[in-house]
Amino acid sequence: MNSRNYDIGIIGGGIIGLATAMRLTQEHPNQKVVVIEKEAEVAQHQTGHNSGVIHAGIYYAPGSQKANFCSEGNGILREFCDERGIEYEMCGKLIVAIDDSEVPRLEELYRRGTANGALGLELVGPERLRELEPHAAGVKAVWSPNTGIIDFKQVSQAYSTEMRERGGDLMSNAQVKSMARSNDGIHIETSSGDVTAKHIINCAGLHADKVASMMGVDIGVRIIPFRGEYYSLKKEKESLVNGLIYPVPDPSLPFLGVHFTKRVTGSVEAGPNAVLSMKREGYSKTSFSFGDAMGTLTYPGFWRMSMKYWKVGFNEQYRSVMKGVFVKSLQTLIPEITGDDLHQPGAGVRAQAVDRKGQLLQDFSIAETNNAIHVLNAPSPGATSSLAISRYIVDIAQKSFSLN
Repeated sequence: MNSRNYDIGIIGGGIIGLATAMRLTQEHPNQKVVVIEKEAEVAQHQTGHNSGVIHAGIYYAPGSQKANFCSEGNGILREFCDERGIEYEMCGKLIVAIDDSEVPRLEELYRRGTANGALGLELVGPERLRELEPHAAGVKAVWSPNTGIIDFKQVSQAYSTEMRERGGDLMSNAQVKSMARSNDGIHIETSSGDVTAKHIINCAGLHADKVASMMGVDIGVRIIPFRGEYYSLKKEKESLVNGLIYPVPDPSLPFLGVHFTKRVTGSVEAGPNAVLSMKREGYSKTSFSFGDAMGTLTYPGFWRMSMKYWKVGFNEQYRSVMKGVFVKSLQTLIPEITGDDLHQPGAGVRAQAVDRKGQLLQDFSIAETNNAIHVLNAPSPGATSSLAISRYIVDIAQKSFSLN
């Protein structure tokens, strides 16, 4: 079978891969670029299953890539959408301290968000809190007017369209089977034909470590999948939430806790939790892949992580199977919510990179190897930051790949 030849092959048609491809075709139009996506359409996994929040950059350590890219990405994402008529709504977010014990952590979030350049943050008391979200509980809150909601699948489709209009190619239904280096570059066998690329950008998300392994690269981390399960509020209860209502998170964990999220469609989601998934694309409680499960359970870093977070993991699993416990978590934010108000359960899966010591990578992680760039960890706020991340990747590629 003849192989199609490209200068740069991007593996993964999620929002990061597509943003990177679009920017490459803009800034380096002489380079032949292809995005290789295993599904029939783009943005089908992490991008298509996320909560659709345009983050302001509150939570992240000042100076981190998450902080820097989110602050920049928020503005340029909205500018991109304004120019192309993509709908979004800056509905704002409240991060709520339920009692006085959470106030010091809330105030630290306010300081951190301010340092990160999150615009318009306010510390508000109970009266202002009730004005913004009349049904929410809490003694104090951070109000972020620069947080919004959007459909990131629609954004991804716009990136894809612009990339192809500028001469880039999209190979869909093209699952990567194997990769091998040759004199011509890197030969990629896919389910839709073969490709040879001089350089690779690995944006495979839930499979980023597997793609690196196919290239003979030890990246030092394993992708551990965590399923985030949520419910939707029934139509008659959507008025209980005006925008986004979040708890004060545990600073030692990369998960934000169950919360209420308005969607651009007007619906409201409640959740998600964070439970270990036995399948990398396991969107239901019964999803199981022997290969994925063994990949997790035979990894020493998983057991070291589990020793550290076993109590958190147990509580999350318990909340997953006991709807009443899930509801109680939601009631700390909106006391009048009941189990009868929730329906249409759904889920997404987060690709969490874990190193051999059992440390969960808290920041974005992008690594270079011979003729390749690997996006190893780009969870939330990855979608908000997609254009800023793509600029960073293309800057690396320009130097590493000697692009003209």
